[in-house]
Amino acid sequence: AGKASVPESRLLKGVLLTPEMKTRPAGIGNVNADWMGSLSSKLSAMPLKHLAVPGSHDSFTFWVDVHAPVGPDQRTYVKYLATMFSVLAKKVMVKWSMTQNLSFKEQLDAGIRYFDLRVSSKPGEPGNEIYFIHGLFGHKVRDGLLEINSFLGRHRKEVVFLDFNHYYAMEAEHHVYLISMLQEVFGSKLCSHCAVENITLDYLWEKKYQVIVFYHHSSAQGVPVMWPGNKIPAPWANTTEPIQLIEFLETTLKKRAKQGSFHVSQAILTPTVNTVAKGLLWGLRSYLVERNLPTIMSWVEAQRPGVDGVNIITSDFVDLTDFANVVIKLNNLLLSEQDRKPR
Repeated sequence: AGKASVPESRLLKGVLLTPEMKTRPAGIGNVNADWMGSLSSKLSAMPLKHLAVPGSHDSFTFWVDVHAPVGPDQRTYVKYLATMFSVLAKKVMVKWSMTQNLSFKEQLDAGIRYFDLRVSSKPGEPGNEIYFIHGLFGHKVRDGLLEINSFLGRHRKEVVFLDFNHYYAMEAEHHVYLISMLQEVFGSKLCSHCAVENITLDYLWEKKYQVIVFYHHSSAQGVPVMWPGNKIPAPWANTTEPIQLIEFLETTLKKRAKQGSFHVSQAILTPTVNTVAKGLLWGLRSYLVERNLPTIMSWVEAQRPGVDGVNIITSDFVDLTDFANVVIKLNNLLLSEQDRKPR
């Protein structure tokens, strides 16, 4: 029989799978819920900027609201299309806006410790409520923070990086509201700004700090528990080509030692308008991510953490491969053979 034009698909736990797509691997579940607390004493004494930490790109996009207006982060023509062809346009937007399948809790259980966060107010809505955003509005930020805090309360040695790096439709009062919210939700778990070299897991555990917030906006200046964005550069390749992406990641890694900061390697491909037009009905995952994941994961597997190596690595759809496990296991390369022997 000839090959079917539409691949067979089936549902597994609510996730649509095609024959080419891996099922959720062993790294999904709570097997990595306590990976930081389980590291050897040699690793917990090292600067955190030298350890390999798995992160997610556009971390909150596991749910978006198709009934809300298109977000203010979108270009004028996208807003126009969404207004003219509301339901159809938003269905397409969902396919290209969602970069994760897992909720915050599921990502945390899987081992993800860095979250890439973009936020916005809803223009015209009374009050100062802030939402996650990527083309379409997601959950209220407060709900996401509460979910993260709940996890941290159960896993006292785990530490998260919250990187608030894009803000839309936010005035001074919105920033005051968000910064206050972060302090209210996390309280004494927030790590005060200090030299990056001093941040080890041992130091964080001693102080009972579990959250490092990076706030890329001048509103946070003078707030000790809000770290400036320049302490966590995340250079962006902005390409659809995996080979160009890998060349970019290699080049930017060579420069990181001079920066004295944490470092994010964004192992992600970015669709252009042309890409979206060609794969309109397929969506980001099917058209761009899945076919290129083997190449990207081969690069990740070949990395080494340490002084000149990788630190935080982010990916789209962290559940499609054993991404978190692969990144966490890179830390074993920092141990000598003696350290690796079972005790």
